[in-house]
Amino acid sequence: MFDRPDNPNRTIVLTWSDVDRLIDILVPQFRVLGGFNTIVLITRGGVIPGGMLAEALDVEHVLTAAVDFPSKAVGLMAWPQFLQFPEDALVSGKRVLAVDDVWGTGRTSIAVRERLTGAKAEAFSCVLHYNPYRSLFKKEKPDFFAETTDAYMIYPWEVDRGMRDMDVFAPEAN
Repeated sequence: MFDRPDNPNRTIVLTWSDVDRLIDILVPQFRVLGGFNTIVLITRGGVIPGGMLAEALDVEHVLTAAVDFPSKAVGLMAWPQFLQFPEDALVSGKRVLAVDDVWGTGRTSIAVRERLTGAKAEAFSCVLHYNPYRSLFKKEKPDFFAETTDAYMIYPWEVDRGMRDMDVFAPEAN
C-alpha cells in the first residue's frame, strides 16, 4: 500500500497553468469509456475543474451535488447530509462523471458516487489529486485522477481563502 509521508503538513500552491496541465492529463483517460452523458460538480472544490472538464469533453448536462458531513466531534464515519443533489430522473441510466478537486479522506467522492449508483447511474469519480495517505478507504480510490500526492493542495481559485490562516501569501503579479 502507501507509506505515510515524512511531512504530512506539506502544502503546494497551484497555478492556473498547473490546473490546465492536470486537465490535460485527465482528458485522455476518459476515451476508453466513450464519453459521459452528465457531469456532476461536487461543491465547492469540483465546480471549476468539473466545468473545465465539461468544456473539454463537450458535456452539456452539468449538475451539482453539495455534501456536508457533521462536525469532527461526531467522527469521521458520520453519514453525509446531501444539501443539494440531482433528482434521480436526471442521472438514471446515464454515464455520470462526479468531479471534485481532491480525494482526501474519500468520504465525499464515495458518498456522491454511491448515491448516483443508487439512482441507477453508471457513476465514476474523478479528482485532480488523490491522497492515498489520508484516505479512509484503503480498497477504494477515484476512478480517474491526474496526480497522487501527500500534500495539502491549494488551487488558484482558493488562494486567498486557502492561505488566510497559513501565514502563506499568494504570489504577487509582476
